[in-house]
Parts: sequence; structure tokens; C-alpha cells
Amino acid sequence: QVQLVESGGGLVQAGDSLRLSCTASGRTFSTYAMAWFRQAPGKEREFVAAISLSGASAVYADSVQGRFTISRDNAKNTVYLQMNSLKPEDTAVYYCAADFVARRSNDYAYWGQGTQVTVSS
Repeated sequence: QVQLVESGGGLVQAGDSLRLSCTASGRTFSTYAMAWFRQAPGKEREFVAAISLSGASAVYADSVQGRFTISRDNAKNTVYLQMNSLKPEDTAVYYCAADFVARRSNDYAYWGQGTQVTVSS
């Protein structure tokens, strides 16, 4: 069992940067692959990025490749999502997720409550 709490969301302008954090408690953080998903109003939840247990490898959605960076600090039980060059279409509730294998599918075992990111034009 692991509990996830996201933070760092907010209202920014197009072109700005924002860093989201997700802190885990419970079972050993380093045994979980981590991911970020997002859900815009009226849309399905979509994959954003995922990172392996060690942080050595990461994958990204095409829509954020080159603008977003996922990273993790296993000593702090935290995964980050650095978001640069934000666009209005990045507006969504962002969720972190944890499971034993990193993947793009929306079936992770554990989820946070989400943090709102709003990008104004």
C-alpha cells in the first residue's frame, strides 16, 4: 500500500514553467515505478510521463516530449514533473500514480488526489 499526495499546481501564463511534486508514504518508494497522468474537463485521463524504479529511464507522451521532464528522488520519496513552455492545452488536473511496472496504460494500482494546473493564454 502506498499513499500519494501531489502539490505544485496553480495558475500560470502560456510559456511559463511549473514543477509538480508527488510525495509517497507507506511501502518503500523505490519499489514503485511512477507516472503522471492528466485529465482535462470533458476528456479522458491521459498519460503524460512515466519513470522507472531507479529513475534511469523515462517515457513521455508525444504532446509533452521536449517540454516536460519527469524525475524522482528516492531518498525523499518524491517524483517530480517539470513542465516548461506551458500551453493552454496543458490545462488539466494532474495525477501521480504508482505501480510495480512503468507503462502508459491507465491502470496503475495507486493514485493521488490530483492537483489543478491552469494555463492562461
